Amino acid sequence: MTARTDEIQEPWPALDGESGRQTVESLKLWGQLVGKTRLALSPMVNHWWQVAFYVTARGLGTPALAVDGRALDLELDLVAHLLVARTSDGRTEAMKLCPGPLAAFYAAYMELLGRLGIAVTIFPFTVEAPERVRLDQDPRVCAYDPDWANRFFRALLAADRLLERFRGGFTGKASPVHFFWGSFDLAATRFSGRPAPPHPGGSPNVGDWVMREAYSHEVSSAGFWPGDARFPEAAFYAYAYPQPAGFEARPVEPAAARWEPALGEFVLPYRAVRAAPDPDAAVLAFLESTYLAAADLAHWDRAALERRAPAQRRPAPARGSTSARSAR
Repeated sequence: MTARTDEIQEPWPALDGESGRQTVESLKLWGQLVGKTRLALSPMVNHWWQVAFYVTARGLGTPALAVDGRALDLELDLVAHLLVARTSDGRTEAMKLCPGPLAAFYAAYMELLGRLGIAVTIFPFTVEAPERVRLDQDPRVCAYDPDWANRFFRALLAADRLLERFRGGFTGKASPVHFFWGSFDLAATRFSGRPAPPHPGGSPNVGDWVMREAYSHEVSSAGFWPGDARFPEAAFYAYAYPQPAGFEARPVEPAAARWEPALGEFVLPYRAVRAAPDPDAAVLAFLESTYLAAADLAHWDRAALERRAPAQRRPAPARGSTSARSAR
C-alpha cells in the first residue's frame, strides 16, 4: 500500500495502536542481529558508541564496517521494508521485513551475509531485554506492520533533527545522536568532563561491567523511544547520571513534561508533542530545561561547555537610506 502524500509529509505521525507494540518487539529482535554484527566488526570506542545505529534517509543503519579488506554497511530500510546489506565492491543483498518465525529470520540473515562472502560470529542471545531470547532457535512468529514502521521512522527523523540541533549548542564532550538497539532509543548525551561513581549495574541481561563503561563519566542524556512495559507510549526522555539531589523535583518545560518514577527520568509524551502548537519548540524546551536541571544542580562548568551565540550585530545602514531594512 502506498502512503498518501500528506502522510509522508507529516513530521509527527500518530504512533498509536497494538500493531505498533508488536512491530517494535520485532524490530528489537531483528535489530539485535544487525547490532551484534556491528559489534563483532567494530573496534571498541568509549561508552560503547561503536555499537549504535544512525538514522538514515530510509531507516536505521550502520556506518561502513571493515571486513576482509572491504567495507560493509547494513540498514533496516523502513521505507521499502527491507534489511539491506551493501559492500564496497558493489554488491547488494536484501531480505524482506515481514511477519515470520524469528529463527527463520536469523537463518535468512546469515545466508544473506554468506552470499556476500561475509562470515561473522555473534552472541545469539538478546541483551538489555527482560526476556533472554535465543535468536537462532526461538520459534516465535514476529509481527510487522509496515505502515506503523514507516510512521515510527518519520518520528525518528523529526527527533533526530531536533537532537542534532540541541547537540550543536554544546562544545564539551558529547555523543553523536545515535540509536542504541539494545534499549531501542535515539539518544544524545552531554558530559561534564568529570568521572562518575561506578554504575551499580542491574540492567537485564547485560553485564554490570558494560554499564560501568557506558556511565564512566558524569552525563546529562536525552532522547526519544517508543516506550516499553514500564511506560507504554512513545516519549522523549531525559536523565542524569549520577542524579543530583533535587533533580526529580526541578521544574521543566513544557507543561506536559513530568518526572516518571517508573523510569527515573523526565518524560515528554509524544502525544503531547503532536498536540503542541509548535512541536519543535516543545521538544527543544524539554531538552534544554532538563539539561539545565542536571547541569545547574550538579554544578557543571557551563561557561566552558556551552556554545554561546555571537551577539547580534546591527547591519550598517545602506548608503542613501536610514536603515538596511528600508534599502531592501
